[in-house]
Amino acid sequence: MYTAFLGDSCFAKFKSLLQDVLKLMAAFGLLLVVSTGGAAANSKYAGFVIDAKTGKTLYASSADSHRYPASLTKMMTLYMVFEALDSGKISKKTHIRISKNAASEPPSKLGIRAGKSISVEQAIYALVTKSANDVSTAVAEHLGGSESGFAKKMTAKARALGMKRTTFHNAHGLPNAKQKTTARDMARLGLALREHFPKHYHYFSTRSFKYGKARYGNHNRLLGSVKGVDGIKTGYTRASGFNLVSSVRKDGRSIVAVVMGGKTGASRNRQMQKLITKYLPKASRNGGAKLVANAPATSTKIALPKKGPVPKFRNPSEVRVALAYAKPQKASSFPIPLDRPVVGKDALVDRLKKQRAVVAPAPRPTKPVAGDTKRAGVDTVVTASTGLPTGWVVQIGAAPTRESAEQLLAEASARTGGIISKAQPFTVPTQRDGEKLHRARFAGFDGKSHAWKACKALKKKGYGCWATQQ
Repeated sequence: MYTAFLGDSCFAKFKSLLQDVLKLMAAFGLLLVVSTGGAAANSKYAGFVIDAKTGKTLYASSADSHRYPASLTKMMTLYMVFEALDSGKISKKTHIRISKNAASEPPSKLGIRAGKSISVEQAIYALVTKSANDVSTAVAEHLGGSESGFAKKMTAKARALGMKRTTFHNAHGLPNAKQKTTARDMARLGLALREHFPKHYHYFSTRSFKYGKARYGNHNRLLGSVKGVDGIKTGYTRASGFNLVSSVRKDGRSIVAVVMGGKTGASRNRQMQKLITKYLPKASRNGGAKLVANAPATSTKIALPKKGPVPKFRNPSEVRVALAYAKPQKASSFPIPLDRPVVGKDALVDRLKKQRAVVAPAPRPTKPVAGDTKRAGVDTVVTASTGLPTGWVVQIGAAPTRESAEQLLAEASARTGGIISKAQPFTVPTQRDGEKLHRARFAGFDGKSHAWKACKALKKKGYGCWATQQ
C-alpha cells in the first residue's frame, strides 16, 4: 500500500531514512524499553532485586545465568581490603607499592608509575570512583602475594559468602573468559558489603576523589540523581555490557538491585531506575536481621610487604643445641619457642638427624655438669652448622602460627624446586598491630643475585617474595 502511494523510489528513500533515524536513536539511548521485563530481550541482560531486610526476591530475570562481572569484580576486591582492615593486617595508612605488572594494566587507571606507592585509603577511593585497574592489581599483589593467588582467595571468599556460581581470576574485571558470576551472586555480595562492613561502606557513596592534581568522578551516575541510592558499583567490558549494582534505602525500606548486560550506560541506568521505582515500594519496612553470614578467613597467609623492617636475629650464644629431634618421640620435651627465630623442622629434619641437633630453647648456654648429661640431654657446643642463618635471606609470607609458616615453606620448596630446594627454611616470630605472626623465610644464598634469582623463581610459582641481607 505504501509502495503504491509513494512510489518505489520514494518508498526506498523513506525506508532508508527511517532506518538511519532508528540507528541514531539507539546510539543515543533514546529507544525506550516498554517494561522491566522487556530488557530481557537483550541476550546479555540479567536483573535481580532483593529486599535487603527480609531477603525476599522481588524481581529476577536470568538471575542465575552466568555473566561477566567486569568491574563489579572490584566489589570483592574491596571486601577483601575491608576484611584486612578490620583484622588489623593493614591500616588505612599502609602503603601499597605499584609493581611493573600493576602499572602496565590498561585503563581505567590512575597511571601511577612502577615503584611508587599509594595508601590503602587512597586505593579504596580509586577503586570506588575511578575503578582503577592498576590499583586493583597492586592491592591483589599486596594482600595475596600475587594476582593469581589473590584471585583464588577471592573465589574462596565468594564460596564462603554463598556465591555459588562466581569464579574470579583477577582483581579488576578485565576480560577473562573464566571469570564469571550471576546477578543473584552480585546482589549477595552487595548485601555482604553493607552488612559486614558498616564502618567502611560509606566509601561507596563517594561522588569524587582527588589524587595528585586530578579529580575523578564516580562512574555511578545514580548517586545524587536518584533518591535513596547510596552506592555500590558499575562495570563495563565489551563482553559483559554495562553492569550496575545499586543499594537503595528510602522511607524505611531497603533493596539491593542488579542490572547486567546493558547496551549503553544510559539504558542500563534507566533500567535500574525502573527497577527501583517499581520494587522499592514493595520492599518491607520490617526485618533487618543479617542475611549474609560473615565469611571465615580464606587462608592463613598474611600480607607480605615489599619492603619493611627485618627483625634482628638473636645472637647464636643464646641458642643451645638439643638431641631431641634425633628421636621424634622425645621432640615434645624440647618445644620450639615462639618468641625467637627457629629453624623450620620439615625441610631440615634429615640434615638435623645426621647432625643429631636442632635449635631449641634455652635461657643461656650452660656448662655441662659431670654425670648429668642424661638429665640435661643437651650438647652446649654451638657451631656454624647449628647457628642461626646469616647473609641474604628471602621472605615469602607470614602466618599466625609457626606450624602454618613451616607448612608454607614446605609447599614453596616442593613447588619451586631448584634453588629453593637447596635453601634453608626458617621462621621468625614478630608482632604486627598487636597480632603475633611468624614470618616464613629461606636462607643459604650466595649473595644478592642468588637471592634475587630465588625470589624470581618463587614469584613464577605465585609466591610473594622479597630479599634482604641479614
